[in-house]
Amino acid sequence: MAEAREGPGRRGRRAEAEPEEPAEAERPGRRRRSFQPAEEPRGTTVLHDTVSAHPLPLPARHFDTKTTEPISFFLSGLEELLAWQPDSNDDFNVSAVPLAKRQPPLHSKRPRTLVCHDMRGGYLEDRFIQGSATRNPYVFYHWRYIDIFVYFSHRTVTIPPVCWTNAAHRNGVPVLGTFITEWTDGEKLCESFLAGGEEAYRAVSEQLARIAQHYRFDGWLVNIENTLSAAAVANMAPFLRHLTAQVHGAVPGGLVIWYDSVLQNGTLKWQNELNEENRVFFDVCDGLFTNYNWKEEHLEHTRRLAGPRHTDIYVGVDVFARGDVVGGGFDTNKSLRLIRQHGLSAAIFAPGWVYEHLGEENFLRNENKFWGSLAEYLPTHSICTLPLTTSFSLGMGTSRFLAGKEEEAGPWYDLSAQEIQPLYPEHEGRLSTSCCLQDAWCGGSSLRVQGTIPPGEEHVAIRLFSFQMPAPPKLFLTLLYKLEGPHPEELTVALELTTWDSGTCYEGSMTTLPEPNGRHHPRFLPAPPPGLAKLLATCDSGSHGWTSRCYELDLQDCGLRDLSLLVSRRQPSPQEMFFTCLLGEVRVLDAASAVASPPQVQSLAASQLWWQDGPEASQLLLSLTLRWTFPPGRASCFRVLSQGSSCHRGQTSPQLLGLAHACLYRAVGLVVPRPAAGQSCRLELLVEPVLRDELPVDPHHWGRLVLVYSQPAS
Repeated sequence: MAEAREGPGRRGRRAEAEPEEPAEAERPGRRRRSFQPAEEPRGTTVLHDTVSAHPLPLPARHFDTKTTEPISFFLSGLEELLAWQPDSNDDFNVSAVPLAKRQPPLHSKRPRTLVCHDMRGGYLEDRFIQGSATRNPYVFYHWRYIDIFVYFSHRTVTIPPVCWTNAAHRNGVPVLGTFITEWTDGEKLCESFLAGGEEAYRAVSEQLARIAQHYRFDGWLVNIENTLSAAAVANMAPFLRHLTAQVHGAVPGGLVIWYDSVLQNGTLKWQNELNEENRVFFDVCDGLFTNYNWKEEHLEHTRRLAGPRHTDIYVGVDVFARGDVVGGGFDTNKSLRLIRQHGLSAAIFAPGWVYEHLGEENFLRNENKFWGSLAEYLPTHSICTLPLTTSFSLGMGTSRFLAGKEEEAGPWYDLSAQEIQPLYPEHEGRLSTSCCLQDAWCGGSSLRVQGTIPPGEEHVAIRLFSFQMPAPPKLFLTLLYKLEGPHPEELTVALELTTWDSGTCYEGSMTTLPEPNGRHHPRFLPAPPPGLAKLLATCDSGSHGWTSRCYELDLQDCGLRDLSLLVSRRQPSPQEMFFTCLLGEVRVLDAASAVASPPQVQSLAASQLWWQDGPEASQLLLSLTLRWTFPPGRASCFRVLSQGSSCHRGQTSPQLLGLAHACLYRAVGLVVPRPAAGQSCRLELLVEPVLRDELPVDPHHWGRLVLVYSQPAS
């Protein structure tokens, strides 16, 4: 049976099966023997199961009731919050991507940028933890320009879908959930935990801190949008203080931010500034997110009152421009300009306006236009750890690519699969960077760089990544690219690294003069050095039209600053030269750590098997949860594959089922052959780790599980 051409997260996927062959000679009525563990390669897990016509239901909070796909969820009301306890079914919702280090750190005193994501009530396609087949989804990818991401909904306890936490953390951005109370129900809820004694509000704050710690996001936006009684408001600041302390203790770098709504007397009245009526709440947490209807005098007053904590004021900017606001839409830059003039941080609310208001069709183009218009007011943050490896995938696509070749056709959406994103530089008329969904090296997209080399100039350098870190003594760099346009043979492409100005920074030996302005052009490697043949196997080769290049660079006492793409003419010319280059992958590796041997996937096991009738009488649908162990931090993801299913011994080529971003995966709706009564069939599943430095992992280090399943004799 051929693999169904469907994207990850879809049901009815086939486990590739062997063509039917004549069975080995068997006596009539004799049961065909099951496949024995001794016949499997060493390290293989073998599981036996009997097909059940009545599978036990899985918890509806954690799994889609129709398909059993794992889903993200929220908590409604105080009772659900206080009853919450960690559960093994929660594991799909726990972020496996630690918050990447960045420079400058979040607590530095420069103005910050917070994005508050509020789209159609939340928990849309992003609730499907392993992705979905969504066409033209909403994605966010300008992570280098923001400092904090808030996932907002009108549910009492909004736990951010894990895909957002994974994508943000990979790019150095912390993620906050939302604790909100509203309207009459909100008054009752607040009365129940604030109007009583200390024990009640401490239980709520401790539970919120536990939830952030368990799911590995970074704190809370607290939004109390209802009137508070005198008794309740008297405990609001102590609650907020205790919540902040609990989050700081449970989550490294954790944050609690208060939304400008309730006053110190319990009245619901938005102030659009920090003032004496709401300062009591600001003083006991990490920041204030102001309402949106401010004028410049509000900013002046806020700056004076905030004093040295002025960067902890996040001035609200509603991109939908509801109410009496300074700017919105493509005029959001007017708001940012005023906010930055007063040295304050900004909270950009609902930038999904680009998607919701302008439509899905040209979303990526409009998204680049929107964030490009704000770029001068958005200080960027830099990478400060290696390896840097990215194929620029946005976590969505119209196809999925592997090694430059289309692996699966059809739309897919999985923000957990989004890779480290670049700076997206724009210079109107001269340079643009954008996503290309039509062609990629790996994942769903590549980075399209278009621009011109000015008349008389030899080259242009396009800044892709910013660093602030000491350079290791030896670096290996790799680049995969495609030149497009009418005359690609007239251009060359390479990488350029710049270092911070320092009298002690040298390239190569001390006798080598440093490049002017700290510019370094790594040496081209036509072949990989000994010991790195696997890592740099594609040096000076490529496939499917992609060109691969490897480089090395020796540095002494240097600090890395920028990584740029260098596009050069082969011959001098007085004419302007246009270029289009697709970038498929960039890697910057510390040579000292690039030779570590890959670890083994271990303890692969299956549970929560769910059998259903298949689309044909001779078929079954199988869903099951796989779990395994692997050293933390070594893998960027895992490819889960099916080696095929059959009622006869044999093998087929592996077929991709999906990507896992933690050490577990739920395979959903696998189409497998139905065994005859008393007979056994065999399904083989593989887990291939994809290492952060992209070092290929030999198949004997993969996880391997064989499921031998049979139909009851009756």
